[in-house]
Amino acid sequence: MCGTAAADGVPQTAIELYVDTATRQIFAEPGPGRQRLGRFVQASDQVAPAAVAAAPQTAVAPQGAPVIATPANASMKSKAWYEKIGIRGYVQLRYNHELGEDAKDLKSPGDRFIGREQGFGIRRARVVISGDVTDNMSIYIQPDLASMPSGSSTTHFAQLRDAYADLWLDKEKTWRIRAGQSKIPYGWEDLQSSQNRIALDRADALNSGVRDERDLGVFAYWSPTVAKERFAYLTKSGLKGSGDYGVVGFGVYNGQGANRPDRNDQLHSVVHFSYPFKFANGQFLEVGADAYTGRYKVTTGSATIDGRTFTPSVDAPEAGSEDRRVAAHVVYYPQPFGFQAEWTVGKGPELDVARRTVRTKSLRGGYAQVMYKFDGGYGSLMPYAKWQTYRGAAKFDTNAPRMEVDELEAGVEWQPSNAVELAVAWANMRRTDVSAAPYRRIDGQLLRVQLQVNY
Repeated sequence: MCGTAAADGVPQTAIELYVDTATRQIFAEPGPGRQRLGRFVQASDQVAPAAVAAAPQTAVAPQGAPVIATPANASMKSKAWYEKIGIRGYVQLRYNHELGEDAKDLKSPGDRFIGREQGFGIRRARVVISGDVTDNMSIYIQPDLASMPSGSSTTHFAQLRDAYADLWLDKEKTWRIRAGQSKIPYGWEDLQSSQNRIALDRADALNSGVRDERDLGVFAYWSPTVAKERFAYLTKSGLKGSGDYGVVGFGVYNGQGANRPDRNDQLHSVVHFSYPFKFANGQFLEVGADAYTGRYKVTTGSATIDGRTFTPSVDAPEAGSEDRRVAAHVVYYPQPFGFQAEWTVGKGPELDVARRTVRTKSLRGGYAQVMYKFDGGYGSLMPYAKWQTYRGAAKFDTNAPRMEVDELEAGVEWQPSNAVELAVAWANMRRTDVSAAPYRRIDGQLLRVQLQVNY
């Protein structure tokens, strides 16, 4: 507060008012989660008419006493829901150049622009529509205008990625129910947006469990206030956070993948734990674990291997094959040095060539990544190196063939401004082509470039 004098000689005091964006209450002091309303005048131990107009339900307090917290002003409450909706998004333009003839036969589920006769490609073109419809409900809709269906000769199909509503169960917004098509809370890197990820593609070991990272379902998330603030900071500060998917999360979902109907009337269930610790020096460390279980129905088709053509049978054709995994993650955020790793084990459907059947087999794999963050007048520069391995099935591909992956990628991301990011990477890939029989393992090297525009 600061003293002033009115024209009529009555002593006056200027007072700053702040509104808590979560509880819609008004305070006389700034604090976490509070937004400044403006400066008003307090005279004769009363709040002046200007302040009353801005906050008509505010109780008047004696001069020098704190203002009693009250609901926010009527003008904020009268704001139409469509005025609270925001639009944002990003576009990723990629180019992959093969270093040697062998690399031309490489195939990767994470980037369909890898392979022969490829040039520039738009990997993602996302538009996000989100906002608060009411005080206890928000919406999130995200289509992708650059999807590339498997087997298609053309690109840039529109496809739904997210369409869900968050229903907040308490005033502090620590508990919420999420219903619709959204990310499955399994795997830290799967939850991290491709807009924030450093490496160009997600690791196959985690992503093979929930390809496209999404499905239709209902989930519950709990995030205490301190964790919510840390999750938000790790995303907005450029430290490449994964976002707020709860300290604890659990739910049920179809299990067949995004934009696909359930095929066996048996839901998958998932549980998720993750906590962002903050040390006294400001360093963040996030650790957690995830698990899911269910039954997955594999799509089968004719395959020719070693001169034999057959269509494999399935060990549980009606109910679907056993499908369960557990995973753990640790993220030491780049301040400036960073480290990130995940590992998963489990069981799932996999093609047994010798028996000509799809049966439940074990799987394992993960990745480790190091990075370093430089900030300066040129923007933000982040070199990185990532190693990944996987031994297990590609259950979303026809016949669920076994995938063997050993890959090393090194590169650097440069962000001169919040609107533009440029990434250049070298990749040494040894991976199985699971797109078609005979499922050959191919070795090759690539030079990869990605330009990302944020809006």
